[in-house]
Amino acid sequence: MKTKSLPYSRQFIDEDDIEAVVRTLRSDWLTTGPQVEEFEKRFARDVDADYAIACSSGTAALHLLYLANNIGQGDLVIIPAMTFLATANAVRYSGAEVIFSDVDPDTGLMNASHFKDAINRSPNQKVKAICAVHLNGQCVDLSSFCKEIDKMIVFEDACHSLGAFRWSKSGQKFRVGSCSRSKATMFSTHAVKAITTGEGGIITTNDKRLALRLKKLRSHGVVRDRDLENNEAVNLDEKNNFKQPWYYEMRELGFNYRLSDIHCALGISQLKKLKYFIERRNSLRKRYESHLKCLGKYVRPLKLVRNCTPAWHLSVALIDFDALGVSRTEVINKLRLLGIGTQVHYIPVHQQPYYKDRYGILELPGASAYYSKCLSLPLWPAMETEDVDFVMESLAKILDLTLEDNTSFDAKAN
Repeated sequence: MKTKSLPYSRQFIDEDDIEAVVRTLRSDWLTTGPQVEEFEKRFARDVDADYAIACSSGTAALHLLYLANNIGQGDLVIIPAMTFLATANAVRYSGAEVIFSDVDPDTGLMNASHFKDAINRSPNQKVKAICAVHLNGQCVDLSSFCKEIDKMIVFEDACHSLGAFRWSKSGQKFRVGSCSRSKATMFSTHAVKAITTGEGGIITTNDKRLALRLKKLRSHGVVRDRDLENNEAVNLDEKNNFKQPWYYEMRELGFNYRLSDIHCALGISQLKKLKYFIERRNSLRKRYESHLKCLGKYVRPLKLVRNCTPAWHLSVALIDFDALGVSRTEVINKLRLLGIGTQVHYIPVHQQPYYKDRYGILELPGASAYYSKCLSLPLWPAMETEDVDFVMESLAKILDLTLEDNTSFDAKAN
């Protein structure tokens, strides 16, 4: 069989992106300047939010969210076990503790019953916040959660779902990032995400005070002249009674979590292509889905969730490796020899040594079942339809199945 070079994901950069970065390199601003503000403005507009705050990474975005909402020592935050490490780690950076939620084994998403179970396992059942993770491109249905969620601060981790929509029971359509059911939503603009700034993250919110505090915390906690109107006396030159143009104050501990104009110039250019990126990813994923449905009962695509129009970030196949008598490692290695890159998203966070040492061994059967079967297949906008066909033909051969006739394995198994 021929070989190709198909990583599980990669960025899409064209000449417009390169020219946008070069223009910025030739400008007077390289760090935090007009491109940052323009990127934030356009991003907020594209997700129907009032404010957007760009920062150095998705992890930084999460950390800032917890800090800006005064989440710290003594507080509890619910997150799903099926997510990247940063979702949990940022809780610990703030000094708070994590309560892990289980997930649906067919989607990897937390649902209302998992949320309620996590509350019941929480010390004194007092939880300050929840961070709902939209996985693979699909959305958590927050509207179905029990009334306890109304007493909490709700965040959304939408690193996988830029461009997705959720639907209300009345048929109203909301963009992920519009914060229709949350205080804030965070995104990653890492190279493999829907759009890229190289590295980066961004937070959206409709809360003006929160937006201002996030901007302050991302830049060392510094307050400058325009924010000192109620305290002008400290900003006066005693001899001439003039304002001191260099004056600033640090009123609380902040961080250097800023994003540069160079990064944001790329982000602005990428945003112009977001609609195409989403349409292309969704089209490729649909072809994967049709192929996966032809491989018999032990291989299937993710279950589609209700009240969501996805923007696919990953194309995940759920494969019962045990039933097929093959290990996932063997499948990944054989695909790699053909130039096909795959990945596993993710090892459940509660199974990591740090969290086992801190919270003990926790049984979350949905997360374990999802993890045992998931395999992310190549998906990025510049892929061709023929690339999907090649991946699926290769996978079928390695699993000893056929795309055209799915009876071969079933007959053999019986």
